[in-house]
Amino acid sequence: MKQVLMRGAFFALMFGVLYSCSVQKQTMAKNVNLPDKKEILDVSRRANQYFMNKWPDAGKEVVGKKVWPSNLWTRAVYYEGLMALYKIDPKKEYYDYAIDWSQKHNWDMMRGTYTRNADNQACGQTYLDLYEIDGKKNPERIKFVKASMDSMIASKKSDDWWWIDALQMGMPIFTKLGRITGEQKYFDKNYEMYAFTKYKHGGNGLYNPKDKLWWRDKSFVLPYKEPNGEDCYWSRGNGWVVASLARTLEDTPESDPHYKEYLQDYKDLLSALLPIQREDGFWNVSLHDPGNFGGKEMTGTALFVYGMAYGINKGLIDKKTYLPVVVKAWSAIVKDSVQPNGFLGWVQGTGKEPKDGQPLAIDKQPDFEDYGLGCLLLAASEVYQLK
Repeated sequence: MKQVLMRGAFFALMFGVLYSCSVQKQTMAKNVNLPDKKEILDVSRRANQYFMNKWPDAGKEVVGKKVWPSNLWTRAVYYEGLMALYKIDPKKEYYDYAIDWSQKHNWDMMRGTYTRNADNQACGQTYLDLYEIDGKKNPERIKFVKASMDSMIASKKSDDWWWIDALQMGMPIFTKLGRITGEQKYFDKNYEMYAFTKYKHGGNGLYNPKDKLWWRDKSFVLPYKEPNGEDCYWSRGNGWVVASLARTLEDTPESDPHYKEYLQDYKDLLSALLPIQREDGFWNVSLHDPGNFGGKEMTGTALFVYGMAYGINKGLIDKKTYLPVVVKAWSAIVKDSVQPNGFLGWVQGTGKEPKDGQPLAIDKQPDFEDYGLGCLLLAASEVYQLK
């Protein structure tokens, strides 16, 4: 009888512990309120309309220190975001705006079909999206994209992605083409070039497995140090890697021999971001030196939100761990970056390191504002789908 009572007490205790843990998990989940879907759409529409009003001619050249055709990488990132917005908010005006832009560039790469520069090829991501949206009935939309990537494959060269931004500009084109055509060669070349960036550029690669973060290019690998003695990990640069891996995972079949490596790199990078999120929800431009132009910065933060929300939606990462981080960051963007008229504050201008485009401010106009909006719309498209 005594043993029976003891066993009963033990099971009661274990049940109580398990019940307590269950209640705690439910409580933690209840404490994180998902962003309101209506507000997400409102923010996205407002910011996008501000931009479309400012650029009614999708083919108009972009004038800065130089004159750029409007299918340059900054605008390409915007259209990536617009296509993501179109999936959750399919307004005809978004489709028409993207079609107009693509047609005015004859569905071709910036600087010509056979460019090897990922920045010049980035526009191809939207061409591929539009090809699929219309049921693959318009082969002219992917003719030049395919020719450009096929020329890369025909070459033995694989060192083109010498800066990590290039991963986001180029990798999704290969994997989209691989999925659309069913041809393995696109997945194989994608990994070949990714591996060169990861393991070889800069001497031993631009990825630091110790910190699970990426140096922007060879000029930032050791012995380069930030003012506080830490390695230089640029927020938006690592954001580009997060986005590139999310988009690569989306189109790469799990049976691909390199899928697991992409997934592990993606998970490792996200885990490295958790302890360095700012109290206000943003990430600093210098991930390991908050004193080097520390402060709010929208673009890197939005790319991290995009990558984390994507992982939650696809069941790739732990929702309990990452959802509070995503919600905190998204709320910060909505509260502190998106202005009533749709202008985006706290956007770091183009560059390659923390000091570029500084100082930032809520009302400062960056040299290019299109890619910042693209980052926001990518984030919004995944946050909207959270459940």
